[in-house]
Amino acid sequence: MQPPLVRYELTDGIASITMDDGARNTLSPQMIGSLNAALDQAQADRAVVLLTGRDGLFSDGFDSAILREGGPRSVALVRSGFKLAARLLAFPRPVVVKCTGHAAEMGALLVLSGDFRVGAAGYQISADGLQMWLTATEIIRRSVVFLDLVVPEARLAHAARDMAIAAIGMDMHKLRARQGILAAIRNAIDVDFTEGQPVASGCG
Repeated sequence: MQPPLVRYELTDGIASITMDDGARNTLSPQMIGSLNAALDQAQADRAVVLLTGRDGLFSDGFDSAILREGGPRSVALVRSGFKLAARLLAFPRPVVVKCTGHAAEMGALLVLSGDFRVGAAGYQISADGLQMWLTATEIIRRSVVFLDLVVPEARLAHAARDMAIAAIGMDMHKLRARQGILAAIRNAIDVDFTEGQPVASGCG
């Protein structure tokens, strides 16, 4: 039996959601489905979310094998990734992202979709391959930096936990404050996925 792609642990009001596929934390349909299931549980628990990856890597983005196929399955994959990012932005409790290493393409957009973002020095975060998508542009535009706090790798776990603990008492009114950006992102998803819209094979 294979270990789960996503681990969920609730401690003191913080839902730790950890992506770990044993390799590149590729955002496959299974990984995205597991993340959504974990967010369902965090919402039921009324918990602050602490989203993280495996040591040295947050996520390398979409499953490239599916993207190279083209067709409905690749379209569905990209759309589900964008909808996951929108869900994080609209999540009713604070979302802290602990960027444990490199984050590429859709992985970088997930980092940007957190309310508070902390990462270790020395890693690269890049969404360069996604600029052709209006949805990606809208998500990137909402933030001038990828990370709010950069710390030495040895301090990352403590810094992220401290950030999550501080977020427990915050009443963010996220939905009210983000009505404009969420409307823009949801509209962008509709525009990106109108009938006949191709999926670029380089989208990671």
